[in-house]
This record gives sequence, C-alpha cells and structure tokens, in this order.
Amino acid sequence: MKTINGMHALEVRLAALAGAGIVIVARGQEHQGKTIEDLQDRIDELLGECYELDAVADAEKRLLTADERKKKLELLDESDALKDDIDLRERQEKTILDRSRPKGRQTAPDAGYEVDDIRAARPRGPRSGLGGFKSFGHMAQAVCAAGKPGAEVNPLLRQFQAAATTVGSEGTGADGGFAVADDVRTNIMSAVMGEDSLLARTDQMTTTSNTLIMPTSEATPWGTSGIQGYWEAESGTYTQSKPALKKQTIELNKLTALVPVTEELLEDAPALDGYIRAEVTKVFGFKLNLAIVQGTGAGMPLGLAAAPCLVTVTKESGQTADTVVHQNVVNMWSRLYAPYRPNSVWLANQDVEPQFNLMAFRNNTTYPTPVYMPPGGLNDTPYGRLMGRPVIFTQACETVGDLGDLYLTDLSQYRTVMKAGGIKSDVSIHFWFDTGETAFRFQMRIAGQPKLSSTIGVRDGSNTLSSVVTLAVRG
Repeated sequence: MKTINGMHALEVRLAALAGAGIVIVARGQEHQGKTIEDLQDRIDELLGECYELDAVADAEKRLLTADERKKKLELLDESDALKDDIDLRERQEKTILDRSRPKGRQTAPDAGYEVDDIRAARPRGPRSGLGGFKSFGHMAQAVCAAGKPGAEVNPLLRQFQAAATTVGSEGTGADGGFAVADDVRTNIMSAVMGEDSLLARTDQMTTTSNTLIMPTSEATPWGTSGIQGYWEAESGTYTQSKPALKKQTIELNKLTALVPVTEELLEDAPALDGYIRAEVTKVFGFKLNLAIVQGTGAGMPLGLAAAPCLVTVTKESGQTADTVVHQNVVNMWSRLYAPYRPNSVWLANQDVEPQFNLMAFRNNTTYPTPVYMPPGGLNDTPYGRLMGRPVIFTQACETVGDLGDLYLTDLSQYRTVMKAGGIKSDVSIHFWFDTGETAFRFQMRIAGQPKLSSTIGVRDGSNTLSSVVTLAVRG
C-alpha cells in the first residue's frame, strides 16, 4: 500500500477528514459516530408514524383510507431507503477499518467492527414466530434486561414494542411493554381448546365488538306461536302465520392472568417458557369450564347451573344420601329433548364415579346388567359411557349428593362468543421494575349462555324438556 511519510494513504485521508471536523468511527468504539444512529432514529420515527395510522384505524374499527394507505407507503419507502443507506455506510466503515489495520495482525477484530455482528444486532423482520428469539424465555430475559437503569433495549424487541400514540386502543399494551410473539398466543389458544375443554364442545362464534345482538326463535313445531303449518282443502285459502323471534344480547366478559416473574426465574429460560405456557393454559381452561357449568352471568358467562332452561330431576323416594341410582339416570335421560341426545354428554364430579361403577339394571336378581361402561370396556376411550353417551369428569361439578354433581346436556346448545384474536398477551418491564420483576399479562374476552331462555313445553303431557338437565340434592 502506498505510504506518505510513513503513513498509509488511507490513514492520511482519515486524518484530513478529521481535521475538517468529519470523523468516521465504527459503531461500538468509545467515541461513537452519530450518522448511522441518526438514520436509525429516523427509521424509528417513520415506523412510529405507521403505527399511529394503524392505531387510529383500529380504534375507529375501519380499514385505512386511501390517503392513509398512500402516507403509509411513503413512510415505508423512506424507511427502506434509509435501511439501504445504513447497509452501505456499514459496509464502507468495515472496509475502512479493515484497510487501516496493520499488516500481519493475527488476532480477530473486535466484535463491534464485524459487519455480520452489526447486522445481527438489528432486526430485519421476524425470522421466526418468536421474532428471532430462541424461545419465549430468551425473549423474557431480554425484556428483564431492558428494564434495568441505563441498559440498552435488545434490538430484537423493537419489532414488538408498543408504539406511543395519541389514540387509546385495546390492542396496545402497557407503556414500554412488548407484545408477546404470535406463536406463543397460538400455542396457548390451542391448548385451552384441548380435548377436555368444554369450550370446544360449545357453539362458538367470534366478534370484533364487545356486544353481540342476534335474533333467536324458540317456537316449537307443535306450538301455537311462530310459523305454522295447516292442512287445507282444495282451493282453500291459506292460513297465515309469522315468525316469532326474540332478541338475545350477549356482552363479552374479560378473563385475565397476571404473572410476575423474578429475575432469578428469568435466568432459567426453558423453565420459564414451560411454566408460563402450562400454568396459564391450566388456569384459563379450568376457569372457562367452571364458568360454563356454574357461571352466574354477572361479570362472567351464564352457566348451566343458573340457566333459565335448567330442568332439575327430583330424587327417588327413600333414596340414600350422597348416591346416584339407575332410576336417576333414566329420569334425567327422559327430560333431555330427544333431538339433543345424539350430541349430549354427561358432566360429573369425579366423586360420582364409584356410583357409576356399581350401578346396574336389575331386570332379574341373578344377572344384573351394568349400566355404566368405563373407559377401556365395550366403548371407546378416554370416556366412559352412560346411556351410550360420554361421561366427562370435571372439577366444575359439585361433589356427590350436592346439587350440580351431575348434568346431562348438549353443549352445542350453549353459545360462546369470543373476541376476535383470542388470547392477547403482553409483557411489561415497568410494573415491578424496582423489585426486579417482570409482569406477563394474558387476557381474553369471552361470553357464554344457553341458547334456550326457558324449558320446552311438550305437545302432550306435563313434563318439560330442555338442553340441560341436573339432579336434585340427595343430602
């Protein structure tokens, strides 16, 4: 390389630039250059303006207008141009630094000088469902570290950072929070909707609003209201009838979980990942089951126990306390509206299971016929069968002998309405930053209630029918 007075020509140029007040310094050195930082700050400003446009449209529940779309495209085009400029400048800096090093150097350059390391420190968009993080725990460690005084925010978190806006929005997390990556939300929702979830058996709907109003009809084919059919004589005048509709209003309720995590727990990323996923899944799954069975309708779904269409079957005369006998089962089966039977299930507390295992139909005293078929018997697993229908044991039911220890119901006649998007997850580094804790928040909006507002009157007879039947107290 050409030298001038013992200096490389490149070093002479750098010295001249420095004399003119122009300093070219790689990121990571003690006296950090500001040019690239300024470009990055401008990119953040552009993305912030994009988020504001989205927030306004989301708050007004609409799509972007033509002007807003044009503005957003302009912002993104400028951002892409700045990214290209940053790449060129970083490439130039690396070349300058490499050429300015003395020949014969054997040690590896500082990590801050490597273009690969520089690029790796900045997000180029999500590389996976976790936005480049190895796991949910890895992300949590970064969130915790970002909350320490004087600490720098891991650039991978910027893609999840809640942008500051002037418009309040339910989709925005706590100030300075970071939205949990999408695949975490998906995994949790899938687990809550698992095989043992009662929610999965209901008639599910989604909505973008917090209130759903829909027309319903409870007219029976044999009743006197609603659309009717008539036998008419030839050339006779048709008899008129009209629909009988009701308006059903469903307001969504909020189910939440707030999980504070210490720095010590954050140090074990795999344990944190499994802990949060498993615990939130179990808690939400149980809370939903309990609400579907016992919800009061006040701040939570209206459950089967408080349903206006609930049919309660009386116990047998002289029946022993805390028992369920075959006649109870037969009577409950007879009160479930016949078209609901093919999709019906039994819901029972596990304390009731010994009663099922000993239950028999005594058509004669020598060879009693078993009524209940446990799992692994003549039926499919994992559920036992009673009257040919699955028995689901759940802690949402009361203990044996109490009201609500056993239900027979068609859960497709129970309507649940969930806010579009399912479970929303957020992470806040500010809630307990002074105690070294990070808050993980999970939230879902959901409502539920039986479709029937009353029992079904029969065409002939005095008994009423329903989509949900239970057994009276046997104390």
